[in-house]
Amino acid sequence: MAHKKTHEDLLYIFKEVVMKEKIKNFAKQVGADDIGVTAVADYRSPRSPDIAKLFPEARSIVVLAFRELSNCESLSPQIAMNGRLDLMAFLRASNYRMTRFLETELNSRAMAVPATFPMEMSRETKGLVADVSLRHAAVAAGLGVLGRNNLVYHPRFKNKVIFSAVLTDLELETDLLLQDNLCTGCNFCVESCPAEALNEKGKTDVIKCVRVLEPYGLGANIRFWTKLVDASPEEKKTMLKDIEYWRLYHVLQMGFQYMCFNCMKACPAA
Repeated sequence: MAHKKTHEDLLYIFKEVVMKEKIKNFAKQVGADDIGVTAVADYRSPRSPDIAKLFPEARSIVVLAFRELSNCESLSPQIAMNGRLDLMAFLRASNYRMTRFLETELNSRAMAVPATFPMEMSRETKGLVADVSLRHAAVAAGLGVLGRNNLVYHPRFKNKVIFSAVLTDLELETDLLLQDNLCTGCNFCVESCPAEALNEKGKTDVIKCVRVLEPYGLGANIRFWTKLVDASPEEKKTMLKDIEYWRLYHVLQMGFQYMCFNCMKACPAA
């Protein structure tokens, strides 16, 4: 026999529905293109730490989706990266406003999750590991499914979308999972990957990817400076005039730069 809902149960459900509606309406006000919610208990990530280690009282994850603009399709890495930098600045501001809204208007405790950096980076993690996997949080919140390129496919924006999130102690029901298979498995993303990082289905070879995605990152810096230390005075002069050093210097001044968007722009569905 089904349990009959009491007046208190119905009141609690009503309050939760109203609260989620307030959160979703505010997300639109701050510029998010879509929003989903998942209970912490429904979130799974193969590499990121347990949410309880970040915020023991967290009960829900509010996930915001932001559409990637056409910059990522440019043949110029500068134009492509500029689009990403603009989006990240907009996303951070929107995420901060959502966090403030949850705390000041809904009387909850809330913590913003960075969309990219900073992340944990150590020998133990063998590279960068996000505190919260935004891809898996987005899937758990019903915002998309993982495609062949291991990016989230959104019903409207396909794989040209990035996410931010806020952890909150509010008890919110998980949104319905997306059941549609948006990825056709055409393998265009696999074939267009210059790093051959997508050859194994369901897995991205992060090391291969990063070498192309961030050719002037930490590894390039270590190799350059190690070589410079052992070089002769004439070789040092040549190295410091080389375009490689100029690009390394540029990255050191600006921070991480992405030089490849092929897995996104190769998708015929996007």
